Amino acid sequence: MITGRIFDIQRFSIHDGPGIRTTVFLQGCPLNCLWCGNPESISPQPVLSYEAERCIRCGECVPVCPERALTLPRAGPAVLSRPRCTVCGQCIAVCAPHALELVGELRSVPDVLQVVLRDRDYYQASGGGLTLSGGEPLFQPAFAAALLEAAQQQDLHCCIETSGYAPWGALADLLPLVDLWLYDYKETDSVKHEAFTGKPNRLIVENLERLHAAGATIRLRCPMIPQHNARTEHLEGIVALSRRLPNLTGVELLPYYDYWRAKLPRFGLTARLSDSVRAPDAPTVRSWQQFLRDRGVNIVGG
Repeated sequence: MITGRIFDIQRFSIHDGPGIRTTVFLQGCPLNCLWCGNPESISPQPVLSYEAERCIRCGECVPVCPERALTLPRAGPAVLSRPRCTVCGQCIAVCAPHALELVGELRSVPDVLQVVLRDRDYYQASGGGLTLSGGEPLFQPAFAAALLEAAQQQDLHCCIETSGYAPWGALADLLPLVDLWLYDYKETDSVKHEAFTGKPNRLIVENLERLHAAGATIRLRCPMIPQHNARTEHLEGIVALSRRLPNLTGVELLPYYDYWRAKLPRFGLTARLSDSVRAPDAPTVRSWQQFLRDRGVNIVGG
């Protein structure tokens, strides 16, 4: 039975494709974006979440940890040593307040589909369906294909949110299974793209062009990050790309938000994006959208 590593299933999602949807978030991503909204999803392996404020000092986790990564000081919550932790998960079973949790579990296609189908009536009423996100869904291509095929057999509308950074074969296999590609375009300049995400953008653009040539239905999604890609040169790159790919359904700008920062302590992570980067105000977002509209780009989703 094909299984995939899932770190979240979000029901009643309204931002990941048309209508009311269920978004399944797959673990693992080949990119490492400075502004990643789901930093817990980058690793393909399970990660340990620890919320110290939920600790009740019961001490049950300390003796079960084989690596002695957990200690209980005289005062305050239990202390987790990340370097010693091997994410074996033994502490989770004894943590009554769920201060310790494992993020990223293996689940089968029928198991996930059962959750998705709970809201079939809402999909039919709103034109919604299933969306695969991440992480990067193409990082687990066999599971993504199996889940999408099972969803298509249930007549569900299927979207995939992807960076496009994968071997072409992974995308080609999904062509008959995906109704709408939500395709990220993060940076026009390949050198800057590598600095921001860890990878150059050549493969991403090549895959996008091949999808377009194959007749896929594609919405271009462009995260806009102040002090990084939110600049005229990148907006001009979006215009040029849209003209080169005239059958795109439109371009959706995704203004930066910083909710992800609150997640970092749970996973022992530190921010690599300066605190000076702030979410843009509404007039700024409208100016980006108008810049594109004035040059013939179809703006969707905002």
